[in-house]
Amino acid sequence: MKAIGDPGNKLAQGLAAIRSQFQVPTSFPPAVLAAAEAAAKRAPTAHVDRTDRAFVTLDPARSTDLDQAFAIESSGSDLLLFYAIADVAWFVEDGDLLDVEAWKRGTTLYLPDGKAGLYPPILSEGAASLLPAGPRPAVVFTVRVAPDGAVVLDGVERALIRSRAKLGYESVSDADLPPQFRELARRVAAAETKRGAARVDPPEQEVAERADGRLALDFRVRHQSEDRNAALSLATNLAVAQALLAHRTGLFRVMAEPDAAAVARLRNTARAFGIAWPEEQPLAGFEPGLDPADPGQAALMLAIRRAGQGASYAPWQQGVIPWHAAVAASYAHATAPLRRLADRHVVRAALAVANGKPVPAVVEDAFARLPKTMARADALAGQIDRAVIDLAEAVMLHGREGEVFAAIVTDIDPRGARIQLRDVPVVTRVDAAGVVPGATIRVRLLQADPTRRTLQFERAE
Repeated sequence: MKAIGDPGNKLAQGLAAIRSQFQVPTSFPPAVLAAAEAAAKRAPTAHVDRTDRAFVTLDPARSTDLDQAFAIESSGSDLLLFYAIADVAWFVEDGDLLDVEAWKRGTTLYLPDGKAGLYPPILSEGAASLLPAGPRPAVVFTVRVAPDGAVVLDGVERALIRSRAKLGYESVSDADLPPQFRELARRVAAAETKRGAARVDPPEQEVAERADGRLALDFRVRHQSEDRNAALSLATNLAVAQALLAHRTGLFRVMAEPDAAAVARLRNTARAFGIAWPEEQPLAGFEPGLDPADPGQAALMLAIRRAGQGASYAPWQQGVIPWHAAVAASYAHATAPLRRLADRHVVRAALAVANGKPVPAVVEDAFARLPKTMARADALAGQIDRAVIDLAEAVMLHGREGEVFAAIVTDIDPRGARIQLRDVPVVTRVDAAGVVPGATIRVRLLQADPTRRTLQFERAE
């Protein structure tokens, strides 16, 4: 979840406070903006011409920082995915002002009222973005997808591409997309199931105004095109990870499975929403059956996303197989270089190894330093996300002080009992005296404070 939407501008004051608290940048230093303006004029000279290939982009309709464009062709029983990634390294040189600023930021920060980009807009939403306004420099990954969904990186090249269309999740039709698009996504999904992957893409939350004037947290409907599009990125990142591992280099996204305590908490959360989860069914087998269109199941999907032990980055190490539990495979981030610092370096490494060249020493050095930088950036993004959720919950419940809510105790720790309200997607805490995990209790809202972003409940007899 990148951010909670705020269509009614109900969170404006609180969001301003969050931006101030976490020192979210409002712009870039003048020297960095000047460097970006100069870089945007850099003509591509190391790129083969692939403008005859029918690339398209598929993103939220309003997005202008387009990292990826794609084309798909058949090759016997295989499918060839040509996945074009913004060639950020063409515009950003090691050690220049843009690079130094990107290392400070690490990632793009998203809030409901806007974002703080990794690179200045003249690049991220202009010259480097794969918009359909003329040829753009890209790094094109050719990924071979077998009938069973197995993926292999067939090649990587710098190329000039021309996007034929900027497609939006909200309005795209099958006729707009390559005819093999649906089949490629099906193959990737089938391979995930076979691996026992537990990847979930929960819907984003938004603040909605009810007929009675009260606010509520709703879930934005996730479009089928989003899930199918995510399969293209997944296939590419898996293929890149395999190639880098084979060449004993790389930077990988790793994540452990939720521990037993987290799974027990999730089972209690499922109970809070009245969702049947057979005791003998493991989490990996349960997740794929959840329906993001159902508010309770969507809330549980969010809980699952937050329940893991946290994803992180790890460079290649002798004798270590980097593992991402959610995808049940080794996995690299290479497909969003406009938004994540690490991806620019992974793209450069993949370009080198696919063409029989050594990975530049500056990239190998970056792989050693990036885990710390990305951990700091991800932690800040997580703190902002949590603050936005707390704000939305406080705004939603403000004015309902004195009401009694049904809740399930999901777990207990030294800070008290963590509870999941049954009728609204809110997790909070209450005095733990006399309760056990899994218990059904009733709690009274004492205070919902949007300024402090806090909720206070007490047990109701």
